[in-house]
Amino acid sequence: MKKLSILFAAVVMFMSFGVAKAQKVATADVSAILNMMPEKIKAEEQLKAFSTAKQAEIEKLATVWQADVEKYKTAAEKMTQPQREAKEAELTKTQQQIQAMSQAAQKDFNEKSEAAYGPIEKRLNDAITRAAKANGWDFVFDSATNGLIYKAGPDATAAIKKELGL
Repeated sequence: MKKLSILFAAVVMFMSFGVAKAQKVATADVSAILNMMPEKIKAEEQLKAFSTAKQAEIEKLATVWQADVEKYKTAAEKMTQPQREAKEAELTKTQQQIQAMSQAAQKDFNEKSEAAYGPIEKRLNDAITRAAKANGWDFVFDSATNGLIYKAGPDATAAIKKELGL
């Protein structure tokens, strides 16, 4: 019994040793930092321009297609069965091309977004790592997330901005 109590005391001491070391925690407003980064602002402008151009191109084709559909509706009664079938096949093909173009544009936009934001995220993460090491923080949480329960530690936003030169 005495050996068991000594073993229990040793286990408790061992476990409490890890808890005894206070961990330094900080928070940072990551979205505010990102919104101040010039390269993010430039990337957003470029992506918006790309999206607007693609959308205009697709809308132009859709407008032409819609006009063709309306023409077909009014002229269908005067057409022969083979002419109607040919026109319907043509309209269906055009509609499928517009849908494929829309999907391709979305894929291109996603690829451009990943390519544009990848280096920005890396730069931010590197700055967070440098600021955390320089200030001795064990953890840095994003203060804007809902997962943060307690926020009383130091705010790392200023140190990260300093690391980024903002």
